[in-house]
Amino acid sequence: MNADLQARMRAIELVAIGASAGGVDALLTLLDDLPARWRLPVVVVLHLPEGHESRLPALFADRTRVSVHEARDKLPIEPATLYFAPAGYHLSVERERCFSLSCEPPVLFSRPSIDVLMVSAADAYGPALAGLLLTGANEDGAEGMRQIGRAGGLTAVQDPDTAASPCMPRAALALRQPDIVRPLAGLREFLMDMDDANAQ
Repeated sequence: MNADLQARMRAIELVAIGASAGGVDALLTLLDDLPARWRLPVVVVLHLPEGHESRLPALFADRTRVSVHEARDKLPIEPATLYFAPAGYHLSVERERCFSLSCEPPVLFSRPSIDVLMVSAADAYGPALAGLLLTGANEDGAEGMRQIGRAGGLTAVQDPDTAASPCMPRAALALRQPDIVRPLAGLREFLMDMDDANAQ
């Protein structure tokens, strides 16, 4: 790993992750059993059907050693915490480092939208944001990843050849070359290295 990437990893204060089709299994590979030493806040948008309550907070609360919450309006973003977007709402990050929820129309047929989360987080955190885009069946998240890169943040995309649904990572690669393209195991290693760098 080069010195520039290590320095950028040390600056990260928030990790934003987006996924869609095949996303539950991908997130389990990526985030299962986060260690008790974990420090960074992580916020996840997974496309969910309208009217279906997300079970992700309960699923991951039983499988990891960090705090797990469903994101709520005006909830401050805390270290060492895993947040999931609620179903039926767009989730944004405010410059005051808290969440906001809205019922604006779907983006690319999706609410919550990965783009809405990532673009707002890029505006709030700039180079202190890392974005990861995983498997998915539409193009949501591609613009968000581009905006994270433009703001100086770190971007990582699941290798499309390893994705259950490659459309989403391929769309991101078509817009902007990310800092890292890896299979899920490699992205898990990247997350662990980033958290370790952040602790130094």
